[in-house]
Amino acid sequence: MKETDTTTSVFALGGLGEVGKNMYVIEHGKEIIIIDAGVMFPEDDLLGIDYVIQDVTYLKQNEDKIKALIITHGHEDHIGGITFLLQNVNIPKIYASQIASDLIRKKLDDKNMKYDNLEVYNKDTVIKFKNLSVEFITTTHSIPDSFAIVVHTPNGDIIHTGDFKFDLTPIGPMADIHKMASLGSHGVKLLLSESTNALSPGFSASEAIVDEALGDIFANSSTNRIILATFASNIYRIKHIVETCRENNRKIITFGRSMESAKEIAIKNNLIKDPTIFIDANQAKDLKKNEICILCTGSQGEPLAALSRIANGTHKQVQLMPDDIIVFSSNPIPGNSQSINRIINKLYLKGVKVYTNSDVSDIHTSGHAKAEELKWMLRLIKPEYLMPIHGEYHMLKAHKDLAVSCDVPENNIFICKNGDVVLMDKNGCRRGRRITAGDVYVDGSRIGDIGSVVIKDRKLMSKDGVLIAILNIDVNKQTLLIKPNITTRGFVLVNENASLIREIENKVSEIVNKSLSGKYNVIDIKNQVILELNMFINERTGRRPMILPVIMEIKK
Repeated sequence: MKETDTTTSVFALGGLGEVGKNMYVIEHGKEIIIIDAGVMFPEDDLLGIDYVIQDVTYLKQNEDKIKALIITHGHEDHIGGITFLLQNVNIPKIYASQIASDLIRKKLDDKNMKYDNLEVYNKDTVIKFKNLSVEFITTTHSIPDSFAIVVHTPNGDIIHTGDFKFDLTPIGPMADIHKMASLGSHGVKLLLSESTNALSPGFSASEAIVDEALGDIFANSSTNRIILATFASNIYRIKHIVETCRENNRKIITFGRSMESAKEIAIKNNLIKDPTIFIDANQAKDLKKNEICILCTGSQGEPLAALSRIANGTHKQVQLMPDDIIVFSSNPIPGNSQSINRIINKLYLKGVKVYTNSDVSDIHTSGHAKAEELKWMLRLIKPEYLMPIHGEYHMLKAHKDLAVSCDVPENNIFICKNGDVVLMDKNGCRRGRRITAGDVYVDGSRIGDIGSVVIKDRKLMSKDGVLIAILNIDVNKQTLLIKPNITTRGFVLVNENASLIREIENKVSEIVNKSLSGKYNVIDIKNQVILELNMFINERTGRRPMILPVIMEIKK
C-alpha cells in the first residue's frame, strides 16, 4: 500500500518498547494530530540525565500540518515532555482535561513559558478539523479526568485508550462502558491500547479495596504518628487518604513540591472539599502523635524526596520516632526496587514499622489494566486491527496473545517500534515506511546535545576515573619546560600511590619529548599521550581512566 493523501498514517515517536515517553501521531493528508507528549525517567546507566524525550524531527519537518496536541491524562509520562516540545515545534493548540490542564499550566509557569492556546475538553467535547474529528470517552485511572480518544478519519475510526483500568467501585466516575460498546458496534478500524500490565493475570484491585486497607492501618495505629508516601500524581489516592484522616481525626502535613502542587489542584477542583485538614509543620507541635499524618513524596526511593531525607535523618522538620508507622502506598516502578529497598532498610534500622503493598496488605493498586481488563476492552471495542502501545516489547507481545484469544486475527495485530508507520485506507491496515524516531537526552537546561559519546565518557569516568596531565611547553624551543603535573579523580589516591604517579609523569615526559622531536602539532601530541599512556596505565593497573592532556603553550 502506497502512502497518498487518501491514506491515514499512524505511528509512535515514543511509548513502544518502553514504559514512558508516550507520543502517538495520526496523520491524514495535510493534518496531523499528536496524542500525548510524555517523558521517560532515565535508567541508572544514563549518568547525569534528567529526562529522556522524543526525537521530534518529523514533527518539525511537518510543522505546517500539525493541528493539535491532545492529552489523555495528567501523568508525567504523558505530559512531562510538553515544555520541551513547545521549545522545538509550533503547536497551534493543546487540548487537555481539567486536571491535566492545571498540571500543564503549572509546568509552563514554572518554566516562565507563555502559551495561550491551552483548551480544556470534557466527555462531551467534539473537535472538528477538515478531514479528522475527535471525541472522548471517560475512563478510570489513578488520576481524575482520564480519557480515551476517538479519532474519526475518512478511512475508519481509531481509538486510543490512554491509560485505563476497569473498576466497578471507583473513587471517581465509572468508565463509560456504554459509549465504548456503542462505538464498537458501529465498527472500529484500529485500536491503540495500553499494554503495561498485559503480563499480569486477572483484574486489578479496586481503589475501594485500597481505601479499606488504609482504613485498617489507621484504625490499628491509634497511638502512632503515620507517615505515608505515595505518588503525588495519584490524586484519587490523596483524596481518600484525606477522607481516611478525617474519619480518624488526624491533620495532614504535606512535604514535597509535587505533593504540594497535587494538593492545590485537588482543592481547586473540589476533589478535596475541606482544606482545613491540612496544616503546616509548626502547627503540629500542638498536636498529639495520633492526630498527625505526614503525606510525602519518595515512594520510589528518590534520593532527594522527602521520605528519603526522613529516613536519612537529614529532613529539617521531621525526625523519626521509634513508634512511627511508615506506609508505602505504591508499587515499585521497574528499575526502582533497589532504591526503595535501601530506604526500607534504613527505616527498619530506625526501629519503625513499615507497611508495603503485598498479598496480605492491599495498600496500592495499579491504575493500568491487567490481562482480563485488556480482554474486556477488546471485546467492547471489537477492533478490526490492533496496535498494542505503552509497554516494553514483551508486554506488547503478551497483549497480542490476549488479542488473538479474543478473536482478533494475528495478521491484523501490529507489534511496532517507535517510528514504524501503520497505513490505513478503506481496504484495511498495512505496514508502511519508517520515520525518524529515537531518544533525546535532557541534562539540566540542555536538550539534545548530550549524545551517546558523552554518555559513554561519563560511564568511563564513573568506572575508572579521570587523569589530567598538564604539560608546559616552550613553543619556540619546542621543549617540555617542567615535568608534567598529574591530577586524578576517581582513579587512585595520589598520596598513597606516589610511585605510580612518578612512573606516569616519566612516561608522559618520554611521550611528549619524543613527539616534540618532529613537527610541532598540539593535536598529535595529545593523541599520542592518550594512546600510549592508556596502554601503559592498563598494563600497570588493569584500568582505563579517561586521559585528558592539557597543553599550556608558553612563548618566550
